[in-house]
Amino acid sequence: MLEIGSIVEGKVSGLTNFGAFVSLPDDKSGMVHISEVSTSFVKDIHEHLQVGQDVKVKVIGISDEGKISLSIKRAAEDAQPKPKRPQRRGPNVWQGQQRQSSENMSFEDMMARFKQVSDEKISDLKHAGEGKHGGSYRRGGRG
Repeated sequence: MLEIGSIVEGKVSGLTNFGAFVSLPDDKSGMVHISEVSTSFVKDIHEHLQVGQDVKVKVIGISDEGKISLSIKRAAEDAQPKPKRPQRRGPNVWQGQQRQSSENMSFEDMMARFKQVSDEKISDLKHAGEGKHGGSYRRGGRG
C-alpha cells in the first residue's frame, strides 16, 4: 500500500505539457507535476523524461478520490545525504573561563559583555585595515 512520504519505483506511462503519468506497483498510477520533475526549471518535460523510462518517485499526496501526486526531485533529494552544518570559524567568545550561564548573568551583564567583544572585534578590524594601507591612507586625496 502506498503512503505519503514513501519512495517507490515506477515507469513513465505518459507525458503532457503539465507533467508525467507514472505506473506504480499494485496496478496504481500517479502524476508528477512538471514542477516536481527537477530542481531546475523545466520548460519542456520531453527534455527530462521519456515514456517507458524507469523513475524513482516520492508520494507527496493522495487525494480523497485516490489521485496520487508524485515527485521525482524530492525522491532524488531524499536519496542524497544531508549536508553537514558548517562549523563556526574563529574563537567562541563564550568559551572557557569567559563562559557563564545566561541564567547567572543579568541582561545588563550580557549586554556589557557583548559590547566589549564587539569593540574588540572592531578594533582588530581597524588594525588589520591600517596594515593594508600603510596606516597613512586618507580618503579624499588630501594628505
